[in-house]
Amino acid sequence: MTGEKRPFETQEKNLAKVYVCGPTVYDYAHIGHARCFIIYDVLVRHLRASGMAVEYVRNITDIDDKILKRAKEAGEEPRALADRMTTAFGEDMAALRNVKPDEEPRVSDHLEGIYAMVTTLIDKGHAYVADGDVYFSVRSAEGYGRLSGRKLDDMAAGASGRLDEAQAQRKKDPADFALWKGAPLDEWGWESPWGHGRPGWHIECSVMSTAKLGETLDLHGGGLDLVFPHHENEIAQSECATGKVFANHWMHNGFLEVNGEKMSKSLGNFFTVRNLFPLHEPESIRLWTMSVHYRAPLGLNFEDGEDGTPRFPGIEEAERRVEYLYSTRRRLSDIAPQRLVDSSEPVPEDLGAFPAALKLVLDDDLNMPKGLAAMQDFLKAVNELCDKAQGKKGKAAKAAVAAAHAGFVALDAELGLGGQDPVAFLDRVRDRRAGKAGITPEYVEQKIADRVAARAEKDFAAADAIREELAAKGVELHDSPTATTWTMT
Repeated sequence: MTGEKRPFETQEKNLAKVYVCGPTVYDYAHIGHARCFIIYDVLVRHLRASGMAVEYVRNITDIDDKILKRAKEAGEEPRALADRMTTAFGEDMAALRNVKPDEEPRVSDHLEGIYAMVTTLIDKGHAYVADGDVYFSVRSAEGYGRLSGRKLDDMAAGASGRLDEAQAQRKKDPADFALWKGAPLDEWGWESPWGHGRPGWHIECSVMSTAKLGETLDLHGGGLDLVFPHHENEIAQSECATGKVFANHWMHNGFLEVNGEKMSKSLGNFFTVRNLFPLHEPESIRLWTMSVHYRAPLGLNFEDGEDGTPRFPGIEEAERRVEYLYSTRRRLSDIAPQRLVDSSEPVPEDLGAFPAALKLVLDDDLNMPKGLAAMQDFLKAVNELCDKAQGKKGKAAKAAVAAAHAGFVALDAELGLGGQDPVAFLDRVRDRRAGKAGITPEYVEQKIADRVAARAEKDFAAADAIREELAAKGVELHDSPTATTWTMT
């Protein structure tokens, strides 16, 4: 809780117990969710690639006032809405190439644990019942505020201005927070030892994390917006209940800003990942989130396109970089076996040393921007190798090609980049851009066939005219000894 970098030490050798606060499933995952969960995905990947076993838990908050409110607006049962959004969230995370957590506990499956922990807190004098609600007494928690650096008296003064009269009467201190909230019998809720109602937000994560990972976590992560009150309250209630340190390490990712402002539906700058998937490959969103350090703010800039569809220049650039990655992988796989030779020449450093270089920068506070810089040097070296191999009478050292393949394995294992089928990825990007330009693959393939026929007849002027016609439409042809392929510029 020092706010400083320090070595990551786990309670058990070579085993990391990692808990990340997951989504409240009342809506589709937005771009801020994407950033957060990609960051912790890279953390888990990196720890595993470094030889450490990881127990990765990310919860699903499927009981919350926001779910109730949204369900009423949509005329849907709260549980049905939560289930539908949970499924959609899983699909979106998979599209972004996030590994599935080892456990995804839901609040609705842990109500008995919530009753037990709240009862423990009441019995120990850290919580009290008030008219069907149960509140945690923050002044009973030694060191409350040490994660956020806030003073309790200042927090209490600020909270008093946000309480309605009924809350003010029930709470002993304005800074106290709800562990259980009473609700009318005809409202969505559960029967508890204190009456009908729903659990408070903060108690849910304390119960689920301890149920899955034990009383002390090796690392707890989430967005910077969760430091206070959520994580501060998790610490207080967990440590008061168990008498143990709640988490030995904390990670918080920075805010997402859209055109320099907080993302908000009222400002018209709110984007779910499903808004962006038809416009860009999900993996390009993944790389874009890595372009700044995870603790720094990340800016999403957008502008109106000519057809009224929003354009995201930063993600467009990221997609070009991912496209370059897959083009390089395809070139490497296209090197013919007969061009591979034994050689005594040393493997180029940017090839052979890439996995170690990537690990080194990720070891330093998960520095993904430096990881991407190392990736660019690696991809440049792979393309130089391919140039050598694919030239006239070209050859490539077997050891260098093997090192290049190993580099791509490391890139996927550590950052989750480059692990899809290159041809399928490149064809999807090309066909989407072609469709936006009003061009069909069938049209281009027919033009390529016409050009092949013209060249066979030695009518090179006609062949050149076809190439120029396609180039004017943004279609770039790539000739090889075996075939002609095409991309969109």
